Amino acid sequence: MPEKVSDYVLRRLREWEVEHVFGYPGDGINGLLAAWERAGNEPRFVQSRHEETAAFEAVGYAKFSGRLGVCTATSGPGAIHLLNGLYDAKLDHVPVVAILGQTARSAMGGSYQQEVDLHSLFKDVASEFLETVTVPEQLPNVLDRAIRTAYGRRAPTAVIIPADVQDLEYEAPGHEFKMVPSSLGSSGWQAEPSEGALDHAAEVLNAGRKVAILVGQGARGARAEVEQVAGTLQAGVAKALLGLDVLPDTLPYVTGSIGLLGTRPSYELMRDCDTLLTIGSSMPYSQFLPPYGKARAVQIDLDPHMVGMRYPYEVNLVGDAKTTLKKLLPRLRQNDEGIEWHEELMASVDRWKEVMRRRAEVSADPVNPEYVAHCLDPLLPDDAILTADSGSATNWYARHVTMRGTMRGSLSGTLATMGCGVPYAIGAKFAHPGRPVIALVGDGAMQMNGMAELITLAKYRMTWDDPRLVVGIWNNRDLNQVTWEMRAMSGSPQFVPSQSLPDVSYAAFARSLGMTGIRVEKPGDVQSAWREALASEGPAVVEFMTDPSVPPIPPHADWDQIEATAASILRGDSDRKAMVKQGIKAKVQEFLPGGRPHPSERSRKAEKRGESDPASAPREPDSGA
Repeated sequence: MPEKVSDYVLRRLREWEVEHVFGYPGDGINGLLAAWERAGNEPRFVQSRHEETAAFEAVGYAKFSGRLGVCTATSGPGAIHLLNGLYDAKLDHVPVVAILGQTARSAMGGSYQQEVDLHSLFKDVASEFLETVTVPEQLPNVLDRAIRTAYGRRAPTAVIIPADVQDLEYEAPGHEFKMVPSSLGSSGWQAEPSEGALDHAAEVLNAGRKVAILVGQGARGARAEVEQVAGTLQAGVAKALLGLDVLPDTLPYVTGSIGLLGTRPSYELMRDCDTLLTIGSSMPYSQFLPPYGKARAVQIDLDPHMVGMRYPYEVNLVGDAKTTLKKLLPRLRQNDEGIEWHEELMASVDRWKEVMRRRAEVSADPVNPEYVAHCLDPLLPDDAILTADSGSATNWYARHVTMRGTMRGSLSGTLATMGCGVPYAIGAKFAHPGRPVIALVGDGAMQMNGMAELITLAKYRMTWDDPRLVVGIWNNRDLNQVTWEMRAMSGSPQFVPSQSLPDVSYAAFARSLGMTGIRVEKPGDVQSAWREALASEGPAVVEFMTDPSVPPIPPHADWDQIEATAASILRGDSDRKAMVKQGIKAKVQEFLPGGRPHPSERSRKAEKRGESDPASAPREPDSGA
């Protein structure tokens, strides 16, 4: 039987060592689906419940495997649905190829059913490479370039194949004019900056006494080198959310996450440093970086398009993080004058861990959401993979999970889209079938995409060597992150018609699918529920009935800001008394013995109020703690 275009596409994917394609069927890709049957389902077609989640699964697969993610969808509505997941790949710099169906060539331009101008639709999200195959000879070049570009530019690309072209007999490009042959493969490559730029960067870093390092996902392959630089410069290391797994939190100088969802030590690290080294991060919130003019700064990034932003860097080193740091290290001198600074940082980290413990143990109605993450942390296997969705649960992931061992973690860092947590986990499980995967998700994200993908999880649960995939859900009947953003950023009370969610029993839904389902309504049952879920012989869903009044307090919030937020709440919020109470109870944990704020912060507040240092006065423990 002659090889068709659709057969060739799957063969070429196999030759590129693609093992999984995430998608949803439709008549615009019927030719490809028939080819999949002829090919014995190689590469494996993984059926999602929706094209958006298929794209998320491809992103999750790529993030956790380091390999190409591939997704596919039919023409018109199917292709449209892919867009959100592909934008997630674009903004987080993840290699994904989308293979799209299209109306037959003979119908194009005729307002045919499901005809959409896919080139116009995808020209932004797949701006690095987007092409329509109209004759067989365009292959293999188009597909090869899409794959090489996705890898090389760390971006989504798209190949559109009209329905009738899929069924044409494949013909290779000939040795003649207007034919473009192609070949497989692409060698690895490493960029490195010039010697002069490295010398300049070393001069800046060696002059520093209070050095801060910020790492993002671009530093993931340079763990050993980052540790060496931090040790030489006596630096503290803060982590952008996409880089939480770059360094283990068990290192005493790692201050944790940075930004609105960050830690107090990371905030203090940036506030008080005199030198900044940013490695593989483009964290957008510049207000959490050192005040302008206070610190000299050096940036390392592989992408010249991404350097020089966010902060007035004195030196921008364009290069691979590992290669650049190896070149930089011999130029760095031991910072003996930074030892005291280093010790203060480590003490600040210890104080913050105690504050987090105290906050987690504050009473709430019915369960404190911080306590849920706090109880999970010590139970996590050292090789666990974590995915976090977008919402208030992201705060608890960022602040309470201790990265250690070979643990991995990721989320939608730049697009910050809801609905990715469970699909990411499914993609991660196909990438690493022998490792436990845990998705941390809010009830809003579950109702958006998560519940449907529990069906996908049930469908493939017998596929993996290690069957453990746990979905942990914070059920607070509220779109909680947006609710708190309204209160803190605009001084607006909760708008109940937009924020209130129905109470769905996610555990019961999981049980209806034949999976373990656990619903927790009391603090005393939190730890045992996590233990049961993690020990399940298959996927498990555990939902916690949490208090929406517990605030995700930013790391830089002081008493004046707490009071201002409380005042706005009291103007008319539906649950105002509980929120003020929980906010004060959470914030006061920083002032209890063992959880006091940084001395410089205490003295500044005391000076502002015309008082003595508040830490010098004895304090009684909060009865609600």
